[in-house]
Amino acid sequence: MSFEPCLIIPLYNHAGAIRQTVAALSVHRLPIYITDDGSDEPTRRALAQVAREFALVRPARLEVNRGKGAAVLEAMRRAARDGYTHALQIDADAQHDAADVPKFLAAARAQPDAVIAGHPVFDDSIPKARLYGRYISHVWVWIATLSFDIADSLCGYRLYPLAAALRLADRVKICSRMDFDSDVIVRLYWAGVPVVNVRTRVTYPADGVSHFDVLRDNVRITLAQARLFFGMLPRAPMLVWRKLRAKRAGETGNWAHMAERGTVLGLATLNVIYRVLGRRAVKALLFPVTAYFFVTSARGRAASLEYLTRVFEHQGPSPALPRPPDWRDAFRHFQAFSESALDKLAAWSGRHEELPGDFAAHQQIAALAATGRGALLIGAHLGNFEMSRALGTSTGLKGINAIVYSEHARRFAATLAAASSDFNVNLMHVPTLGPDDAIRLQEKIDAGELIFIVGDRTPASENGRVSTVPFLGAPAAFAQGPLLIAHLLGCPVYLFFCLKEGERYRMHLEPFADRVVLPRRARDQALAAYIARYAARLEHYCGVAPLQWFNFFDFWRPVVGQTAPRSTPGQEHERTQTAHA
Repeated sequence: MSFEPCLIIPLYNHAGAIRQTVAALSVHRLPIYITDDGSDEPTRRALAQVAREFALVRPARLEVNRGKGAAVLEAMRRAARDGYTHALQIDADAQHDAADVPKFLAAARAQPDAVIAGHPVFDDSIPKARLYGRYISHVWVWIATLSFDIADSLCGYRLYPLAAALRLADRVKICSRMDFDSDVIVRLYWAGVPVVNVRTRVTYPADGVSHFDVLRDNVRITLAQARLFFGMLPRAPMLVWRKLRAKRAGETGNWAHMAERGTVLGLATLNVIYRVLGRRAVKALLFPVTAYFFVTSARGRAASLEYLTRVFEHQGPSPALPRPPDWRDAFRHFQAFSESALDKLAAWSGRHEELPGDFAAHQQIAALAATGRGALLIGAHLGNFEMSRALGTSTGLKGINAIVYSEHARRFAATLAAASSDFNVNLMHVPTLGPDDAIRLQEKIDAGELIFIVGDRTPASENGRVSTVPFLGAPAAFAQGPLLIAHLLGCPVYLFFCLKEGERYRMHLEPFADRVVLPRRARDQALAAYIARYAARLEHYCGVAPLQWFNFFDFWRPVVGQTAPRSTPGQEHERTQTAHA
């Protein structure tokens, strides 16, 4: 596909801002198609002056105001007749950062058949009502597309492939006013046009002029979203099939390379709804969201059922699994994960008082804090590990640090920080442990702080070291990293699990070792012994709460490219266990 881009500006009564906007865009030396959508006389004069001053400006006028969408489509048709293939739409009011034009152009050159959609990064100038209202609109767009592919459905900073956009406009009636942006991008998505999201800074100038009518335009947007929802229903099989096909094409073996679908974006949305409408409203959304991911995640369903079957066969019947598991139990597993996400949000955003529980472990943590010693706490993706957030506000700890392996977890932390003004957990991204990382961690321990790490994920890097030990009746790879870190730090080590019992949480804190010792001559055997002890305790707690272990991938699959001898702990395990119990 050829690539001949231009710029498009829909203009309505922005006499004071249009020259500033055009001047900022002119440095990119692209033709600028401006459609005056029936503006007042001052704006007509301002546009005429801009056209005389900037040779790249190509103005046109609609005598009667027909709406933003109508102005954009008029400019698109003129640009297409002049031979341009792509059009970057930008608002006239100077909210959008003209310096980001090259980012949009580069993304379009890389994928010329896609819509390049602006994903706004707002500063404090945005009115809070507008910010929260946007997220409600986004939720309906995600439902209409059965995906999170469109990060922001309302941003007017967007680059279109003209042929696809005009083909759509000739075939269906697109909304023409403030509902245009969400309507057109959803319909293009339905038509198979990919969406690429580009982050861009957006400000609301103090002297800016907004033509958004709170009542009238919100009604229009709501009606458009209702039409899109009902339009989605007959398209749902096609949309689900498209997601499944794309998912199969992008599968890889390592858990860190799997897309944690919609987690960050979904959490941000849940946070807004939580703040505006409360916990009950968020909980009402969980069932359809869970059902969608359950239906579209064949690999997740299979991994869930395999794990539940192993728990049942190895640990025997339990109140949570009284009979051999089937797909209904896999769905309950998914639902438990969704509910845990809601509880994580409450814990990290400072609302842990909404989560009733027995936190006897607070006393142990408080006692540890009183000694002034730092410690390493090893947990798992079991229950609500994030209740460590509650510890920091109730025990007088000097600091809480959490080690994460993947870049996704770092982005996740940024979202959590946005959820709470007193977010006080330091997330340390350590994909591989180097000397600088070891020094940072040692400084935390020496300062009497706690370091949290999970032990049930292998390293994201392909050369990470693992030990393979028995887990739920079969060999499974566990990362050596947590035990290597414990050995380097020479600090006390605890196991930390927080399980939900009915509607309450119970923390479990177990001493693991006063310090981890790895003798040079039997290093691998000692590591395997420690890891086998950890795996045995994780196995125990999985039996206590089988639906609360949230690793939806093949945990027993051999780890490709990660090296360490397969170890079956024997007498060395027993000696080490006795020495460090």
